[in-house]
Amino acid sequence: MKKGWETKTLDAVVDLVMGQAPPSKDCNLEGRGTPFVKVGEFGSDRPVIREWTTNPLRLARKSDVLLCVVGATCGKINLGEDCAIGRSVAAIRPNTSRLNQYYLYYFMMTLTERLRSGSVGAAQTVISKEMINSVEVPLPTLHEQQRIVTLLDEAFDGIATAKANAEANLKSARELFESHLYGVNAKTVPLGEMVKITTGKLDANAAVDGGQYPFFTCSREIYAIDHHAFDTEAILLAGNNAVGDFNVKHYKGKFNAYQRTYVITVNEPTRVLYRFLYFQMLKSLKKFKEQSVGAGTKFLKIGMIKDLEITLPSLVEQAEIVSTVDSLREEAQRLEEIYQQKLTALDDLKKSLLHQAFSGQL
Repeated sequence: MKKGWETKTLDAVVDLVMGQAPPSKDCNLEGRGTPFVKVGEFGSDRPVIREWTTNPLRLARKSDVLLCVVGATCGKINLGEDCAIGRSVAAIRPNTSRLNQYYLYYFMMTLTERLRSGSVGAAQTVISKEMINSVEVPLPTLHEQQRIVTLLDEAFDGIATAKANAEANLKSARELFESHLYGVNAKTVPLGEMVKITTGKLDANAAVDGGQYPFFTCSREIYAIDHHAFDTEAILLAGNNAVGDFNVKHYKGKFNAYQRTYVITVNEPTRVLYRFLYFQMLKSLKKFKEQSVGAGTKFLKIGMIKDLEITLPSLVEQAEIVSTVDSLREEAQRLEEIYQQKLTALDDLKKSLLHQAFSGQL
């Protein structure tokens, strides 16, 4: 702690307004009444207003800092908004003669993990009023608080720019990949004319640690198993998924498969290359999601797969397309890895800057 700074518990320098839900009959009024944050759901820079109410019981202000106190986003914060707040949101209202709103906002960023770890509740994570009030905040002068806010604003703007640049590079690489993936022009034929489609025979829990062969289930992850049922080149298509988010893989060798995983093998190799077929299946995943059936879990029926229209240029053209698309995909994956590394580094930088700020090292 920097010499000359005070330390106060939050209840000494803020008023805490815990949200309270109005009667449901007064909500969902399609833009009439007061904007209402019913759940602790925040956007990147402001609360997400999903409902309206004519009977606001607890109101937040733009000068507040909002904290989600219940559920999956528990501990997340945003700057305030003139709105009603439900039970899952708390408005922290600084005494502006002692505490700068933006200084408080940045300080609360440092508390997410601490508040979550100290929360109560079995079914849902809950941050109590007492827990918030008991938090100790370092309290320099208002002038010093504003200096810290200015430094953090500049640093965080730079971090946001670096993140946006990385996202733009990744987006461009993905778009270039997809433009080639979807840009194939040729006659189409039903997939069922060119392939044999079967499934695995095993339960999804048949995987073993350290198994000798790949075990394909409907998961994106590839598991292992000690015995194989297939020794071939194949396209592996997930046949079920909770939300219809199917996936496809290309493999050559010995493997085994789950009973809802479709194993697709080419019976006319003079017409289609496996790798080209893989990319054709990859671009069809959105269509499969739209066609899938089922309530709790989405399924693909074999007829949907057989009837899928596949674009089919000559083998020479297929080979050229595969070479180009594989290269573009590798570049997109490389940029994805760089992007994730950069996000981690930027997140670490944020934490370091916040630690320095509130320990008097900035």
